[in-house]
Amino acid sequence: MLCPGLFRLLLLLLAALFPPFAGAQTAQPDSPLSGRARLNTNIQEQANSVLSIMSYTTVPDVTTSSLSINNGATGNPGFGQTQLGGGFTLGKSFPLYLEGTIALSRYDPTFVATDGAARRLVPVKWDTASTTVGIGWDFRITDELVLRPILNGTIGRVTSDLRIAQALINRAADTNLQFLDNGALNAYGYGGSLMLDYEHYRENYEIDVELRATDIYLRSFGSTSAAAQGSSTAQQLSLWARWRAPTGLHALQKPVRYVLETAYSQYFGNSAGVLGFNNLTSLGVGLELDSSHYPVIVTRTRAMVRYVFGHNVHGVALGFAMSF
Repeated sequence: MLCPGLFRLLLLLLAALFPPFAGAQTAQPDSPLSGRARLNTNIQEQANSVLSIMSYTTVPDVTTSSLSINNGATGNPGFGQTQLGGGFTLGKSFPLYLEGTIALSRYDPTFVATDGAARRLVPVKWDTASTTVGIGWDFRITDELVLRPILNGTIGRVTSDLRIAQALINRAADTNLQFLDNGALNAYGYGGSLMLDYEHYRENYEIDVELRATDIYLRSFGSTSAAAQGSSTAQQLSLWARWRAPTGLHALQKPVRYVLETAYSQYFGNSAGVLGFNNLTSLGVGLELDSSHYPVIVTRTRAMVRYVFGHNVHGVALGFAMSF
């Protein structure tokens, strides 16, 4: 009998194979980047949206490791995110898999305060910090193909910084505004991932391919402001591939390799449409130095340039990675 978490992961895989039945959401008028929300609406809806945004940081993902979305009205970043993470298997004799990510993001929503007659814009800055850890086990299908189930846990915190005159706070001192003025939202998450990892290494080239389905449930807890209790689900299907081959140049007593990389991420559940898109694609090119000839912990160092695009979203990012 399938456990509920594994069943949901299989549903994600089926949804990707049959897109018309995936039920992907589109951006709603009250979604975080859709514009302005009134203070007299339920801030909990916005808390759910913030947790949905946090869901983009819960999985090691090339497409969202460095992401910035501009606010069309002001030209300023309405959302920005940076993620650092990775994973590794201890060894073939003891194939325990460990992974972890640390992510920071900033979201700048604009609310509208009104007393029924006058209206005033309320700019807010929400800063998010989160970390996700995972532990899994490699089940080897062939010498080059591994099936890897992973258990994931997440912890995060959102702090709200209200840039507004104190007089307005005094006139509208309700629980909604109290959350916006130096409020906080603490969140935890739990769930799992299922990954297929293919590694085809030869002397003249190396191929890596990963297919991953992830389902993590996020919920506020603890000292979270009363007006901002919320929950969300992070559901994602991603495909990542990398080709490495020698350039003909040498450095550090080893060949210098060129690297070609591509990645695709499809978002489901609360993650779909919350930033205006349901999927992202990344194309990357870079160079890799091999330092394994020397007795150092870092065996390879890569510098990458990536072009990321999706529905109404595109940009260029610089990446830096190391292998141990």
